[in-house]
Amino acid sequence: MALLIRWIINTLALFVVAQFVDGITYESIVALFIASLVLGLLNAIVRPIFFWLTLPITVITLGLFIFVLNGVMLWLTAFLVPGFQIEGFVPALIGALILSVISLITNRIGKDEKN
Repeated sequence: MALLIRWIINTLALFVVAQFVDGITYESIVALFIASLVLGLLNAIVRPIFFWLTLPITVITLGLFIFVLNGVMLWLTAFLVPGFQIEGFVPALIGALILSVISLITNRIGKDEKN
């Protein structure tokens, strides 16, 4: 049940990002749900591999390259999901930053409820 709630929250976060960032569009709510699922899978499977491959760059940039890595994951999601589009890397990077902030907030709220 917690996984389903997390998926819905991530889909809502993706909806918020699509509303605020020019260049990120979706055709239907189904496309958003699928994009949220694909993004979660990419973050769980592909992102750790990319993280280790880009670790020297991440260290040199004092961790700021992780934002670029998050943008790449979002951009790759748009490439894989029909009906979810990102027009360039800059909107993907801005969207990834907003998603990171939303995720930070929702993770904090979830931790407060458990205590």
